[in-house]
Amino acid sequence: MARRRQIDPLGRQAALAIGAGRVAIGVGTLFATRPGLRALGFAETDATGTALAKVVGARDLALGLLTLAARDDRDALRAATLAGTALDAADTAAFGLALGGPETRKAGVTGLLGASAAVLAGAWACRRLS
Repeated sequence: MARRRQIDPLGRQAALAIGAGRVAIGVGTLFATRPGLRALGFAETDATGTALAKVVGARDLALGLLTLAARDDRDALRAATLAGTALDAADTAAFGLALGGPETRKAGVTGLLGASAAVLAGAWACRRLS
């Protein structure tokens, strides 16, 4: 009979903290979009920018809930954390591109710092869950 490997407690805790953070960011972006954008350093945005922010918020909410739902399955938790880390890496690149525009530079710096930290934390958690 094959023995099931246990979940590393530190990796699990980190993955769940990242998932909970995603839920909070997702809810905040969906229901308090303009204040959330201002907190990230974006100036006032039009309806298109607000709608796009809500799409990203919904993505984070769904991925955060998926991560939390996988809390007792090491492989599923690792897969959800790895997917989130890949999205955070893409966000890091997007915020890096935002550094080039004078209107988006502040948001680029703020977002680059947060997204880079999320990539490092997610990669660390994935490694612990291997």
